[in-house]
Amino acid sequence: MAGSTYGTVFKIATWGESHGKALGVVIDGCPAGLPLEEADIQRYLDRRKPGSSGIATQRREDDAVEILSGVFEGRTTGTPISLMVRNTSQISRDYSEIASYYRPGHADYTFDEKYGFRDYRGGGRSSGRETVGRVAAGAVACKILERLGVRVWAYTRSIGPIEADMGSFDRAVSLRTPTAMPDAAADAAAVEYLEKAKRETDSVGGCMECIVEGLPAGIGDPVFEKLDANLAKAVMSIGAVKAVEIGDGIQVAARRGSENNDAFHAEDGNIVKMTNHAGGILGGISDGDTVVVRAWVKPTPSIFLGQRTVNRSGEEIEVHIKGRHDPIIVPRAVVVLECMTALTVLDAMLLNMSARMDYIADFYAVGRRNAGAQSGAPRSAASRGGGGQDATE
Repeated sequence: MAGSTYGTVFKIATWGESHGKALGVVIDGCPAGLPLEEADIQRYLDRRKPGSSGIATQRREDDAVEILSGVFEGRTTGTPISLMVRNTSQISRDYSEIASYYRPGHADYTFDEKYGFRDYRGGGRSSGRETVGRVAAGAVACKILERLGVRVWAYTRSIGPIEADMGSFDRAVSLRTPTAMPDAAADAAAVEYLEKAKRETDSVGGCMECIVEGLPAGIGDPVFEKLDANLAKAVMSIGAVKAVEIGDGIQVAARRGSENNDAFHAEDGNIVKMTNHAGGILGGISDGDTVVVRAWVKPTPSIFLGQRTVNRSGEEIEVHIKGRHDPIIVPRAVVVLECMTALTVLDAMLLNMSARMDYIADFYAVGRRNAGAQSGAPRSAASRGGGGQDATE
């Protein structure tokens, strides 16, 4: 199977299945010297783990991460970092009959058509549980970005018809509400709406939003490697996401240019925008304003209502899906959105280090000065202005 790697400089490869022994990720390209311990990663995994609230699947998993390589004495070594999370609560018998038919809204049929074989236990590789590796890697990316003054943060914008009041926006609230909404009143209304859907054995969709603060202008590229294009790909790769918006998204289609253009002005010697309809990206390159990414998520396809489908023999049947399923995907997917955004932004920043000659010259000039000062080693004759041979030769 191709397509389990992501990134160019900061590159990740996720592995594992929903009901296999474990899941994980290998990170290649993480710089050496980053302080890192399992607790740094665990706090992100705790936000997506199952069984964490009454509106999440009741599959109980600790999702305890283990660092297998790439870290020594609490710091990254620059070598590949391997992270693993063991599965401890899989009940595969709940899925045994799925092998004979195709669940509506799932990847069962397309997987069979592509490979002629599938792991039917909880969806296997196409399960939402695959995102464990993404979140573990994203936690490392977020820590690097924090060191660079860049903050990535995601939350639930809406659940069904219930939308958060952004006038009551509170980051702390989003981290403690079961819906991950930044508005306590909207959270209460959304929980009530979800409980009703659960009683009716149905599911609900919603919208999640991610913002990136502190990202400098000039990150991204103008053609195929646009920052917004790569963000869209990263976010659309999250299972159940059906649409992605940057900034004001689809609203801009109903406006005139005079309404939608973000005017520039000078503020304390800096060029800034007066509005942010563009969502922090112009021409595929960051403009220094807050980056805004929005993802629209379909209702959980696994519902307990009877549904029409066909079996592998082509016979039409009615099915009643068993197992443990989320009535909504959004609250646990919020941290996945956050981590995929962080992975994309960090990779773009690392790529940007070679975009200009002055960046390269400044980096290596500083590097030489620091190395010389720390080592006390004699400079070559050429560096002292002498002949072309080193004095030690």
